[in-house]
Amino acid sequence: MTDGTNPPSHPQPEPAPGSGGYGFPPGPPAQGGYGYPTPSGGYGYPQSGQQPNPYQQDPGGGYQQDPGAGYQQDPGGGFQQDPGGGYQQDPGAGYQQDPGGGQWSPAAPAQPGFTRLAGPDLPGSSQQPDWEAMADRSAAERRKKRLWMLGGAVTVLALLAGGGTFFLLGDDDGQDAQPSNSASASPEPEDSKGPAAYTATVAGDDTLLRDSYGGMGIRLGPDLKVGALGKRFQVIGKGNGNSWGQSAEPVVDVTKSFTVTARAYNSATKGSRIIMSQGDGESFSFELGVNEVNGKQAWIFRVQTGDKGAAATTRTVTAEGLNMVKTPTLLMATYDADKKAIALYVDGKKAGETPVPPIWQAPGPLQLGRSKHHNIWTGPWQGALHSIKTYDMAFTAEQAAAYKEGKLEPSPKPTHAWLLT
Repeated sequence: MTDGTNPPSHPQPEPAPGSGGYGFPPGPPAQGGYGYPTPSGGYGYPQSGQQPNPYQQDPGGGYQQDPGAGYQQDPGGGFQQDPGGGYQQDPGAGYQQDPGGGQWSPAAPAQPGFTRLAGPDLPGSSQQPDWEAMADRSAAERRKKRLWMLGGAVTVLALLAGGGTFFLLGDDDGQDAQPSNSASASPEPEDSKGPAAYTATVAGDDTLLRDSYGGMGIRLGPDLKVGALGKRFQVIGKGNGNSWGQSAEPVVDVTKSFTVTARAYNSATKGSRIIMSQGDGESFSFELGVNEVNGKQAWIFRVQTGDKGAAATTRTVTAEGLNMVKTPTLLMATYDADKKAIALYVDGKKAGETPVPPIWQAPGPLQLGRSKHHNIWTGPWQGALHSIKTYDMAFTAEQAAAYKEGKLEPSPKPTHAWLLT
């Protein structure tokens, strides 16, 4: 190889006639050319019975005799004889001999993961795997797979950690549904502890509300229907003459102290709307709901003290100036037989109290969604109702506030309860 410049010139004298040329013996060259024996021995081997040519090229030529065998190229040339015969590539060269015929061809590039063996096995030998390199690549692949799996697991956990729970409130007829906005103040029976165990109606009869305490069912009219409230239930009224329900017998003894309560969601913007009352004769004994007072709707609790149902013998407590429409509200009404007074509480706060004579005990059962006035049903309920309870005691102001917060201690047991949440 050169660096691209011409080497220095050293002119030589003309060879003598009949000589073999510079550095060669006189006479004609041997068969096969100067410096090589006849082909019978194969290139690089002396002919049988003949010694190798004792001549070698001077330092400017490039070839010299290998002391034991054939010929090798000096360090600038590139070829040398393999001790086992033939030729092998010098580290600085670029060709190797084909082991089958002595032809020279470019050396094949090394393959990834393989190394060429040194020594006499090189010419024509097969390539062997570089087991260490292959093991390193396999370990790297396993590490990548483990990292990928770990990253996927972390992503799944993050997604799981980011989840939430939602409840949809609705009803069968498209009416506005009422969300529950506080806990029940009294302990519920065992069968109402879990949503899966609790049922709003009696088994086999979806028109009869189940009483969780007293065993007094309430029969539902055609347009007062059970609807969903989260994982529990409510009843929804359409505000017409069929939006009612009633028990088989009276539920409240109005001659003694009592408390009635319910959670209500009023959808009507005007008129009288009754949550509950008792009596189906000429008039009611008591009624709790909405009535117009001074031209505006207000929450009311009213009792009848005369057997004729006259307006002059009724007593009423009102809660005015509150949001009446589409506002979840906890209502509680009490009669204290000892104090001979009635009181009304709205969301745990006392709205008013008034003294009353003994309440008239009207004949007939408890009513949901209506009341009897002068032998006419009035005040059909429009909206939702749930957590309807009755007690045989009159709650105090402190108990009413604690009930609203679900912190009533000791918690009294209801006499009857429907649609618990």
